[in-house]
Amino acid sequence: MTSPFLSIIIPAYNEENRLPRTLRQVFAYLEKQSYTYEALVVENASSDATLDVANEFATHNPFLRVLHEELRGKGHAVRRGMLEARGEYRFICDADLSMPIEELGKFLPPSLNDFDIAIGSREAPGSVRYNEPAYRHWGGRAVNLAIRLLILPGLNDTQCGFKCFHAEAAEAIFRQQTLYGWSFDIELLYLARRRGARLKEVPIHWHYDPESKVSAVRDAVRMIGDIFRIHVNALRGRYDLKP
Repeated sequence: MTSPFLSIIIPAYNEENRLPRTLRQVFAYLEKQSYTYEALVVENASSDATLDVANEFATHNPFLRVLHEELRGKGHAVRRGMLEARGEYRFICDADLSMPIEELGKFLPPSLNDFDIAIGSREAPGSVRYNEPAYRHWGGRAVNLAIRLLILPGLNDTQCGFKCFHAEAAEAIFRQQTLYGWSFDIELLYLARRRGARLKEVPIHWHYDPESKVSAVRDAVRMIGDIFRIHVNALRGRYDLKP
């Protein structure tokens, strides 16, 4: 089977309400493109009807695959989707579609070239945030400051849920992943830098969703612990390249 140009991976935990609208918008956009594509919804141990909703949509769309990941944690869902995808480029897309799908072209050739990972950024010049409360914005900046100081200097927005990986980078980096909670992005980008991957931040238009599952204080505390864990893994050689 010929590999598509693009795979879109949508991790979905308890998304029965938002998922139908997101899938309609994603496929309405993709159907207008000249390249080949596939989309994967990775349902992640939901307690609602997310899996049924996704499967129902797939019965009417041959370009959608639905995967059920029993291990809870967004990192598990993203890893499963990335490693089962077939696309030359593999794009993580949050189910809330807080970045309009029309922004996707910024992450792909010919608009963007010479990269291994393109990171959606709400802080890069040209980015725009809509309707985000001030406390969430400044809380997020404080978290990013800690990330830049402790592990990923120079990256202004590691936690945005929209990222594009070239297939070779995805295959290599996700196979070394060990973290599956809120900090999985940090570990992946750390691994990418160890490998000398070319990272680019892409300015996006981003809309705040009041139904976000992120808890700034709780997740920030977990993140600090996870950054420590990443450094320990590195010292123990867990991320060393195998011969």
